[in-house]
Amino acid sequence: MTSSDPGLHVSDRAPATPSASPDVPALHLRGVVKRFGSLTAVDGLDLEVPQGVVLGLLGPNGAGKSTTMKMLTAQSLADEGEIRILGHEIPAESKWARARMGVVPQHDNLDEELTVEQNLRMFSFLYRVPRARRREAIARAMRIAQLEDRGDTVVEDLSGGMRRRLLIVRALLHRPELVLMDEPTVGLDPQVRQDLWGVIDALRQEGATVLMSTHYIEEAERLSDEVALMAAGRIIERGTPADLVAKYAGTTVEEYTPDEHGIDVLENLIRDHGFTTRRTGTAVSVLRAEELPPSLRDRLTVPLRRASNLEDVFVTLTGESVD
Repeated sequence: MTSSDPGLHVSDRAPATPSASPDVPALHLRGVVKRFGSLTAVDGLDLEVPQGVVLGLLGPNGAGKSTTMKMLTAQSLADEGEIRILGHEIPAESKWARARMGVVPQHDNLDEELTVEQNLRMFSFLYRVPRARRREAIARAMRIAQLEDRGDTVVEDLSGGMRRRLLIVRALLHRPELVLMDEPTVGLDPQVRQDLWGVIDALRQEGATVLMSTHYIEEAERLSDEVALMAAGRIIERGTPADLVAKYAGTTVEEYTPDEHGIDVLENLIRDHGFTTRRTGTAVSVLRAEELPPSLRDRLTVPLRRASNLEDVFVTLTGESVD
């Protein structure tokens, strides 16, 4: 879906013109640690994101993604390490960083007692949208969200999809250079999710930087220029989705069901030939199955075949599911 598709789009957004030098990373995190008592939620995180890319932060619940997002917005302070946003040190220069970024939170924090227009107007003040541009910014946001006829509707009376669209465009009121999205499509119906994908595509085309945390494989593959795989509070691998899949999973995965000898025997047989496996229910999935030699394939049952994907990569590297 592109910015010319119906639904959410930002086709009337001016190209991003970062005031920072293009050589300055949009995001720079070095050795970042965040502890909650005895729990280390983020453990020596290193992450650098250049300007103008969409980076998907992919990981299971509990990987540290949301904690990282909270530190970037100074809602939570790092115990150790260095964080910079567009050259601004966090938390010392959070005020300046916030003026140049938009944040789409995981949880709906709209003011339910205010109307759609009143919610947007309040944030136009918070984002310091110039008075002369405020009316235009609010009208544009309602147009992007397809809420032009809902300006006087109290948020409490909006559908779930409408609320999410409002939450998204609220973050775009001041035309930010950097957009942070924390699990932006969690709980959304397919149409609203597709609408959001169109927004992210358009932001990419216009030069904005997007950091999007998610645990949806399809979302990360579809939208990200690069993916950073996160587990146990740190980045364990990073690259384009295609490169990561090629490196760790090949092109084809085949699933085999065990015979009377059982699943352990089947798995050991395949691993003894140098292939990576993962269990999927009562079957054994074989990565890089296109390389299986005929001598081994002849000893196995007829497989189910599918294309390799990022989930195969993630499970291979962490032993965890992203669901």
